[in-house]
Amino acid sequence: MKLKGLGGGGDYVTGLDIGTSSLKIVVAECRGPRPVIIYAQEDRSFGMRKGAVIDLGEASQAINRALAEVKKISKGALKNIYVSIGTPQAKLQTSRGIVAVSRADAEIYQDDIDRAIRASQAVNLPQNRTIIHTLVREFMVDGVGDIIDPLGLSGSRLEVQSLIIDAFSPHIKTLIRAVELAGGDVSALVYGPIAATYAALSKRQRDLGTALVDIGFGTTGLCVYEENRLIGVAKFPVGAGNLSNDLAVGLKIPVDAAEEVKLHYGYAYSKEVPQKESVDLKKFSDDAKGAVSRKFIAEIVESRLEEIFDLANAELKLMERYGQLPGGVVLVGGGAKLPGLTELVKQEMKLSAQIGFTLADEWEENGSGFKEYLEDPEFVGAFGLVLWGLEMEGKRGVEKPPSGGGIKKLLGYFSP
Repeated sequence: MKLKGLGGGGDYVTGLDIGTSSLKIVVAECRGPRPVIIYAQEDRSFGMRKGAVIDLGEASQAINRALAEVKKISKGALKNIYVSIGTPQAKLQTSRGIVAVSRADAEIYQDDIDRAIRASQAVNLPQNRTIIHTLVREFMVDGVGDIIDPLGLSGSRLEVQSLIIDAFSPHIKTLIRAVELAGGDVSALVYGPIAATYAALSKRQRDLGTALVDIGFGTTGLCVYEENRLIGVAKFPVGAGNLSNDLAVGLKIPVDAAEEVKLHYGYAYSKEVPQKESVDLKKFSDDAKGAVSRKFIAEIVESRLEEIFDLANAELKLMERYGQLPGGVVLVGGGAKLPGLTELVKQEMKLSAQIGFTLADEWEENGSGFKEYLEDPEFVGAFGLVLWGLEMEGKRGVEKPPSGGGIKKLLGYFSP
């Protein structure tokens, strides 16, 4: 199955962030140097589990319902959809590509850069794996590295170090098919944690060294930048939904009731919850046995969150960045709304922490009329998908893409 390619929707770009429990849509129109937000909405997601489609019919029906309003805005918006892929089965590896500069004058042209990037994609993959991203970390000319964009330089040998992200092919094909059955055309798939960084991280944060942690319902993503380059990404099969499951077991109430308890009384950092404060569980379930300490609820929540941050710390240690990111941690996703989360992160990850929002200055009139969505950490991924799409189509006024210069048409590369 092949993707449609870039730019099929005229001046419209649609970001579709399909999560385990909800899906978020953002539609923007390009009328000038910055995009205009014309639609944003959240709908219930079905047929998904931990970032993957498990029921094609249910998933496509949910997407169809979500796209209904988009159809009324413009059919073009349906022809240019950038979709997040968030399966934990995605894998990352570092690869090098080396080519000889082709021209006699030794000047490096775009075709030399493209050949080097393609050479870096020559990695051994099982038949059921597909490359979804080739992200450049640095170029080297005649052995001299730390080059962002080699275009126009002179040399006899060009090397590139790339991060290759691949995913389970059936997950990719089923996700694309679900969108197609709903009447949409997929321009590209974007790995969820990376898309979120496009909306939430400033250039200064990417320069300093910052980890973005995206806590979704079924999964948690990690993306780390330093010196304006992607250092690494990871995805874990645990998310905010596991907090509800733990509460259901610990409080002996149904999962739906546990979800409501989490939303109303959940707290990430149990030390800040008074011992005497209690919660009447009868408000949430007739079968519940009366009141319980809110501190006990917080301890259950905190225990699972500690596991998530332990996974993130393990990845940071592999990257040799544990406790060493001056930009700290930026928390996004639905799970980022939990009170007390930044204090817990400071304790567990030994870094400063803040809740991340979509940067308003990326949008015309600072996203006037859509402030509630821009200030919602759960919508960061959807806005990031739009910005990714605009950059791939050359409609976003940025100096360099965070993953390297001269490769816009190959960022987000998808192999058929």
